[in-house]
Amino acid sequence: MTDSNPPPAPAYLRRIRSFVLREGRMTPAQQRAFDTLWSRFGLDFRGELRDFAAEFARRAPLVLEIGFGNGEALAWASEHDPARDYLGVEVHGPGVGRLMNALAARDASNVRLYKHDAVEVLEQEIAAGSLAEVRIWFPDPWHKKRHNKRRIIQPEFVAMLASRMAAGGLLHLATDWQAYAEHMLEVMDAAPDWSNQVGAGQYAEKPDWRIETHFERRGLKLGHGVWDLLYRKR
Repeated sequence: MTDSNPPPAPAYLRRIRSFVLREGRMTPAQQRAFDTLWSRFGLDFRGELRDFAAEFARRAPLVLEIGFGNGEALAWASEHDPARDYLGVEVHGPGVGRLMNALAARDASNVRLYKHDAVEVLEQEIAAGSLAEVRIWFPDPWHKKRHNKRRIIQPEFVAMLASRMAAGGLLHLATDWQAYAEHMLEVMDAAPDWSNQVGAGQYAEKPDWRIETHFERRGLKLGHGVWDLLYRKR
């Protein structure tokens, strides 16, 4: 744990939200999860560096998933990879509640969750060099041209993200929008802090650790392709 704060995110990232909060209505079970399980799995945003070794009561590699949706993939990954600790960030309350119920059902101990903006969490609560892996799967593609600037994968963001990664740390991106896949590839291959693991200009095969989720199956039924990108921190 470092004593000094890492550099702040660029003002560009703090101004533009890469998400729209469509909260929806929580089911009674999801609301009970917030009432009874948040103290166990949830992390309240404090705006200061957090000691995750203390949160998990151990020192283990830390995996961050940004925008975990309904939590299906995060629940599966954390169950099948108990040697690592998992940190999830999501703004959609029903998805957070659903995941907490799933984690409680198997008495999970290696997952903690934020219901907050991921850029602010990265900027203010995650120390430099502390992440072993980051997963950003199927983020909002902002497919209208005038909204492209809201895509989370931008040069400023991936540079800030690199500062939070340990040397050799893995960044795994996935999308079912071809135009966004091409944008991701262009941004990442140009980023000096990252190395494409399958060669410049190339997409990766779907890794075994990324399960096919309900969201992905829906996209495939609509005829969407799926593109994975794997990068290592230099």
